[in-house]
Amino acid sequence: MSPLSHSHAPDSRYAWVRLCLALTLGTIGSIGMWSVPVALPAVQADFGVLRAEASMPFTMTMFGFGIGSVLLGRMADRFGIVWPLACGALSITTGYALAGISQNLWQFALVHLFVGFGASASFGPLVADTSHWFVKRRGIAVALASCGNYLAGVIMPPILEHVIARDGWRAGHFGVAIFCAVTMLPLVIALRGRPPAHFDEDAGAAASAARGEIGISSNALTALLFIAGIACCVAMAMPQVHIVAYCADLGYGPARGAEMLSLMLFFGIFNRIASGLIADHIGGLRTMLISSVLQGVALFLYLWFDGLVSLYIVSALFGLFQGGIVPMYAVIVRELFPPRESGTRLGIVLIGTMLGMAFGGWMSGLIFDLTGSYRWAFLNGLAWNLVNVAVVTWLLARPGRRLAPA
Repeated sequence: MSPLSHSHAPDSRYAWVRLCLALTLGTIGSIGMWSVPVALPAVQADFGVLRAEASMPFTMTMFGFGIGSVLLGRMADRFGIVWPLACGALSITTGYALAGISQNLWQFALVHLFVGFGASASFGPLVADTSHWFVKRRGIAVALASCGNYLAGVIMPPILEHVIARDGWRAGHFGVAIFCAVTMLPLVIALRGRPPAHFDEDAGAAASAARGEIGISSNALTALLFIAGIACCVAMAMPQVHIVAYCADLGYGPARGAEMLSLMLFFGIFNRIASGLIADHIGGLRTMLISSVLQGVALFLYLWFDGLVSLYIVSALFGLFQGGIVPMYAVIVRELFPPRESGTRLGIVLIGTMLGMAFGGWMSGLIFDLTGSYRWAFLNGLAWNLVNVAVVTWLLARPGRRLAPA
């Protein structure tokens, strides 16, 4: 039997091998998060719709991602990570194949539910599974596992934009379907194996003790993290979903926007790694507060700079400042909830982040349609970002009290 099929202790060499496999699989599966922004101008022109309508496929992707985060996270809690990842691979392949033959915008939007559902397996459940294999280096391990989401954004937008410009958006989506089908399933099989039971018990006791310091119920804490997730990702969605269209409107062309999106996500990787290292020393909540404040700073800069060079710089800063926010939810959940609940709890919180991305992407398009400018959309993002900062600050201000009953 392959050594990869055996359980090993946390922080072991095997745990790091699993982390490398998870990062690769997360990179491939997370293409579902970034194809819509790249294809948005071409799809809008082909179907002859407004910007808000053309943003609906991204909204459907986020809804599918949120649903998958809970269902596949719960499946991972009960059966391990292999079955959720296999379901995700089949779903994302089906979604992209159906997208390639869609005859109208609403068909194209609806099949992105499959895309988002499949992509969710490559983030929340996979990151939660990775967190089970580390104690001393959990923050950096979770951060590295979550980097697949951004590596996909770095690698795929320029490639997909080139394919769309040369062969059309339909060919691009068929190509993604084939690529995911032939690469994801072999990697899924390699991730067999579960952490030792005694490690789960020890981690659960530590999480209960940490959660007791906050002084609110488990369900209330989950709800607050859910709200924080919505708020931070409404703010995050403005540049990430609309930067390609924004550059096209400014006359720089969609190719420049795709490059900025890749640059944004490339620098986001550095923030994710740095946030993981910081979280190992100061905890997930404090690390999230730092990243959230910095995300607001970057959004503010978009209001004042719209030259080509300055947009490249601000986009890089936005990625550098905000990349670590979403992975911190995984760290926080593992710090405050037992392992047997981590997949489900993280899935619930990630629904909040995906609703925020979905709502934020659609809302930004609607604001543009109503005002003819993205300026108010950036201001809207700033307001939502302040909500996230307020929730995290309030949680940090409540140490030292006993946990209320759930």
